[in-house]
Amino acid sequence: MTTADFAHIFGGARVMAILRGLPVAETVRLAERAWDLGILVVEVPVATPDAVPALCAAVEAGAARGRIVGAGTVLDAEQVAAAADAGAGFTVAPGLDLTVADAAAARGLPHLPGVATPTEAQQALRHGLTWLKAFPAISLGPAWFRAMAGPLPQLRFVATGGLDAGNAAAFLDAGVRVAAVGSALADPTQLDQLAKLTTHHP
Repeated sequence: MTTADFAHIFGGARVMAILRGLPVAETVRLAERAWDLGILVVEVPVATPDAVPALCAAVEAGAARGRIVGAGTVLDAEQVAAAADAGAGFTVAPGLDLTVADAAAARGLPHLPGVATPTEAQQALRHGLTWLKAFPAISLGPAWFRAMAGPLPQLRFVATGGLDAGNAAAFLDAGVRVAAVGSALADPTQLDQLAKLTTHHP
């Protein structure tokens, strides 16, 4: 079920924009810019309650365009509830916490947990989670994804952490399904450069 959900959410998307810690208006502006450029999936982290209004605004803007917005940095059941109430289409976490995954499932939200080891990946897989966030991807490197595809070919990875327009293609070439870019978006040229990768296929 989770695989089908994320397969639908990402579709052919190769890039996801993470809009972290921005004012509401700036969050909406960048989300709309991403959508205009063909970057169709946006995540708004909600590690703190003051980030929820930005998520709500992005969800509303996305709904007008038929775009799904996810909630990132979801660390506990309370944040799952806040994300669901805001209308988020999925949740993302930096690590693997099956309690959070279950809380998201209970609210009908696909959950993308973070992993960085084969042990965590196997644990997620046993729990029925086949779409995983690899974090921090820049530390793992593209070779990690190639290696993981051998014993665990059924997993689908979203690479997050340290990615930008300059290195995302290397991760996509290594088998990553989606390159997620956050901090690098402080550079206004990044979205335009990343948009060129949306049709990139390894």
